[in-house]
Amino acid sequence: MTDCQAIENTAAKAAQPVAAKPVAPIPDDKAMLRHAAELTRDISDARPEVYWPDMLLAAAVGYAAMAGAILLENPLTALGAALVSVLALYRALLFIHELTHIHRTALPGFRLAWNLLVGIPLLTPSFMYEGVHTLHHARTRYGTAEDPEYLPLALMKPWSLPGFILVAIVLPFALVVRFAILVPLGVIVPPLRRLVWERASALSINPTFRRRAPEGAFARMVFWQELGGALWAIALLAGTHWLGWRPLLIALSIVSATAVLNQLRTLVAHLWQNEGAAMTVTAQYLDSVNVPPPGALGELWAPVGLRYHATHHLLPSLPYHALPEAHRRLTQRCGPNSTYARASYPGMWMLIGRIARSTMRARR
Repeated sequence: MTDCQAIENTAAKAAQPVAAKPVAPIPDDKAMLRHAAELTRDISDARPEVYWPDMLLAAAVGYAAMAGAILLENPLTALGAALVSVLALYRALLFIHELTHIHRTALPGFRLAWNLLVGIPLLTPSFMYEGVHTLHHARTRYGTAEDPEYLPLALMKPWSLPGFILVAIVLPFALVVRFAILVPLGVIVPPLRRLVWERASALSINPTFRRRAPEGAFARMVFWQELGGALWAIALLAGTHWLGWRPLLIALSIVSATAVLNQLRTLVAHLWQNEGAAMTVTAQYLDSVNVPPPGALGELWAPVGLRYHATHHLLPSLPYHALPEAHRRLTQRCGPNSTYARASYPGMWMLIGRIARSTMRARR
């Protein structure tokens, strides 16, 4: 017998796919929240023996496969290498999500190494997510106009979904322009610098989000990361003088495919049903998505713990390698008819179809 709320409760009913109703009235399942805290205390430490080899191997495979995609002459072999590069670099990139949550002293040197090996080379240094993603987890901001990572996509017009994906295609090319042109220009044109920082310095999806100016130690970190990104972007463009545009365009196309994959994952990370009201923690959980095993593909399109995104919203400081065990324990403790079980779904395409159908209802 479980003391978690059963599926027939108010929260579960409100979680049904009715696009016209926001999920704000859902009360907190206090038993579930208590279990989430109590059952995971012994697995809350970030383990360097997991983080380091995972990130380093993903980056090494991604870059080696990218080189293959550029150098191999056989189109099919080159395409296969490009696909491997997309998946590996995608995994390496998503460690930026971990950097926003782990304590600064938990993994000495990991943030610097990630930025040097992944963030700056792919023009996505960690400052673009640090200080932004935590706003998404703020208890009173999630799903509101102040959340940089939320839009009520399920309640918007049908054309908003393809538009949401198409933005990701041009993102790597826009990042080259940002770092190679706009950042240097911003040094001599302060208003441009402010505009770039407010509007083009965060991995956000909310078009109304304006980023505040960095301060203190974070401002110093931003300076060095932007300097590294600017120098690298300029070097990439300068390299076309000797190597031509083909290598750079192939590399940017691989990063573009990676961005599209991440945008698809973002599309199904939540149900996107809130219309702007503040939500309880349980409401936020039920508006988020787990895609647990037995499906194997989830680890490819939602790696580094992101297939347990709903559980992550219950336990945002829990390291990615602990989320599968946390999910197992909570599933066992709460049971199949609980509020906790309501956040689990079978896969990406089912979720995309659900959101697409919701937008069609919103149009009517």
